[in-house]
Amino acid sequence: MRIFRTITEIRDFLRPQRAAGRSIGLVPTMGALHEGHLSLLRRAKAECGCVVVSIFVNPTQFGPNEGFSRYPRDLEGDSRLCDSVGADAIFAPTPAEMYPEGFASWVDQDDATARLLEGECRPGHFRGVLTVCLKLFHIVQPDRACFGQKDFQQALVVRRMVRDLDLPMELVVCPTVREADGLAMSSRNRHLDAAARRQATSLSRGLERARAAVAAGERNAGTLADLIRAELCAAGPCRIDYVAVADPDTLAPVETLERAAVALVAARIAGTRLIDNLLLLTSA
Repeated sequence: MRIFRTITEIRDFLRPQRAAGRSIGLVPTMGALHEGHLSLLRRAKAECGCVVVSIFVNPTQFGPNEGFSRYPRDLEGDSRLCDSVGADAIFAPTPAEMYPEGFASWVDQDDATARLLEGECRPGHFRGVLTVCLKLFHIVQPDRACFGQKDFQQALVVRRMVRDLDLPMELVVCPTVREADGLAMSSRNRHLDAAARRQATSLSRGLERARAAVAAGERNAGTLADLIRAELCAAGPCRIDYVAVADPDTLAPVETLERAAVALVAARIAGTRLIDNLLLLTSA
């Protein structure tokens, strides 16, 4: 496995791979890799002849006081993990490589799906996400790019961009990987001390309570959201950004579940912002 720092280097590496008929898989990450990322790498490896992992803490998707400088960075450890699952290359550019002096072109998405939830709580976040993803897609030119369901809204807006801009690639969304106690794996979990780590499981517990209620016949979205909120509040002090029950294709809020929906939650626990979601499968 090789590590490339510049756009020219990774393109030079991929040119003969493509010429030899190998399909290209991309797993975009910000590093601090964990088993969730490795599941994406395994999926890409199973479906593609050459797998590239991008490791880039993207400054343009962080707002003021959102912890860009605190985001964990461990390229050496990440490299070992990538090598262990058979990745072919890491693309780890600097901010200056991705956003050189005079950079002035941005990608935005003007629809409700991008404006809701994360879009409302983190203005400008998806502008940064979409811009860096489009740049990575142009640089690597993947046949498939693998994303995780944990970032449910991100996957929706990136899929929309791929469709709207006619990018010749497939976006694959893989299931959320969880710890044994239900906590969704996240690089941000490294910031949690033992007490906060225990409290953080309230996100997945709340979502599971909602799913159990749906299985028992509950169809009122407000009631389901209240169950999730109650679980978060009972676990300890936290700041809830949102609890939503929404259409899984558009994130439009629903009042009554008449078909599949998704429950989404974002909360800050001991200063660390966590997100999670769960599909709620219902019968008509």
